[in-house]
Amino acid sequence: MGDVAMTVPVLHAVVQQNPDVEIIMVSRPFFKPFFNNLPNVTFVGIDLKNYKGIVGLYKLFKELKKHQPNAIADLHDVLRTKVLRALFKTSGYKVSVIDKGRKAKRQLTRRENKVLKPLQSTHERYADVFRKLGLKVDLSKVSHIEKPTLTTQAKLFLNTFQGQKIIGIAPFAAHLGKQYPLEKIEEIIKQLLEKDENLNILLFGGGTEEKRKLDSLEKINRNRVVNVAGMFSFEEELQLISRLNLMLSMDSGNGHLAALFNLPTVTIWGATHPFAGFAPFKQNAKQQIMPDLQQFPQLPTSVYGNKTFEGFEQVWETILVNDIVNIILYTIVDKNV
Repeated sequence: MGDVAMTVPVLHAVVQQNPDVEIIMVSRPFFKPFFNNLPNVTFVGIDLKNYKGIVGLYKLFKELKKHQPNAIADLHDVLRTKVLRALFKTSGYKVSVIDKGRKAKRQLTRRENKVLKPLQSTHERYADVFRKLGLKVDLSKVSHIEKPTLTTQAKLFLNTFQGQKIIGIAPFAAHLGKQYPLEKIEEIIKQLLEKDENLNILLFGGGTEEKRKLDSLEKINRNRVVNVAGMFSFEEELQLISRLNLMLSMDSGNGHLAALFNLPTVTIWGATHPFAGFAPFKQNAKQQIMPDLQQFPQLPTSVYGNKTFEGFEQVWETILVNDIVNIILYTIVDKNV
């Protein structure tokens, strides 16, 4: 989800700075709400179950040709898209593909002889794909996405917090190497509620198990902490996120969603590192909270957070709850929200 969300500001820049260009965005149907407010972007949802194997991809190729594209931009560079772009290229279409910088990322994440330096951001890597097609893309000049219109249900819900601050907390990630311990999240919530009586917290997550864990956090203060998992559609959750004052997330999709709307986003990093290029769009480096790399020089261990090491849980002890709380409260004041 995070990778797809990171394409949004780039596509926005492309259509803003090249007004004669139309983009056909092909991705999973679930991600359609990301692109609803982008002019000149048509979303085509693809259920990959319907396009299995070479035969299925050839069928998809023929269907996509019906949109009469002038060029193909591969922002993913996986086996499926390699096959698709080969079909387009052999049919005479101009094709451009992302350079994921895999070698440099291996150097960043290897245990020995680590090269710890910032790599090109994923946003810029996406932008380069369009630049190679001859388009102007300046991400420093792109405006943020317009906030989506609220449904009646979302509007009624947010009205209960009128005149108060709302922080979103998304404590989960795809891998445990990116997930700050839940007991520490609980302490963050308690301190935030204690230090600012005008502050409320919305909890974001998905799936039965995550919802159960969020329910336990909601019990801290049911008047000021609300688990929205399962309460709203994904599209409505986006609407809620766009109205937050700040989002606290792991290195995961929710942070990227918040950044789309120019919300201050505080991100906790563990096995991964913003140097790999996956920091939320245009967020302050001070809002990227990392463990002590001198104490744990083997970090980062992977790009995706799926690799850790024995005793990794001690990494989280170097990220202090008080520091996170102070950064959140300072950021809210600094943004005058």
